[in-house]
Amino acid sequence: MKYLFSRLAKTTSIVALALALGFAGFARAQDANAPIAATDPANPVKLACVGDSITAGAGAKVSYPIQLQAILGTNWKVTNFGVSGATLLNTGDKPYQKTQAFPKAVAYLPNVVVIMLGTNDTKSQNWKFKDQFVADYKDLIGKFKALATQPRIFIALPVPVIGQGRFGINEPNLEEEMPLITALAQDQNVGLIDLHAALTGHEADFRDHVHPNDEGAHFLALAVAKALTGKDPTP
Repeated sequence: MKYLFSRLAKTTSIVALALALGFAGFARAQDANAPIAATDPANPVKLACVGDSITAGAGAKVSYPIQLQAILGTNWKVTNFGVSGATLLNTGDKPYQKTQAFPKAVAYLPNVVVIMLGTNDTKSQNWKFKDQFVADYKDLIGKFKALATQPRIFIALPVPVIGQGRFGINEPNLEEEMPLITALAQDQNVGLIDLHAALTGHEADFRDHVHPNDEGAHFLALAVAKALTGKDPTP
């Protein structure tokens, strides 16, 4: 009997620790794209949106993470860690891991991370280092995987670049990049969100061929919400 109570006490402590760290039973899901059940507004699922200016909200009055919070509701806590100009490549002209936002995203101890990086990597001065793209993405994913909260991680295919693009950002290099991201998601057992498809055909919803406007950001938020919850959100 004494042994039984000892085992029970240990189990209770483990459960308490898991709750304190924000585990909600979804961190170790075998299916990386399995929907996440968020049901407790007193202990909301902490979602970190990692990315570049598109995540930060350039081009839109209301960024996609803010719109995503409104869609997901009080069972979630969405925080924007987007940085304008950021690259996934650690050898790029503005590596995300060297920005002030990255340690803040790590310190946030998220339960879920959505990463949309790669748009600025298409610039010629960055894409010349494309052979390092996969390794650098694995490095970033690994740093989030190492967190005590063991977050569910989703990586996104970036939004399309319209026409000839702008700022050196271009669709041909993005087309080279996307198969790498798709394969990486499977290799690393993380979720994949196709935000390229979500905005394909929505050329009018871009401010400058690169950055979605408010309507475009809304389509992003809807696509991310569906990927996370497995449900079609109300438009």
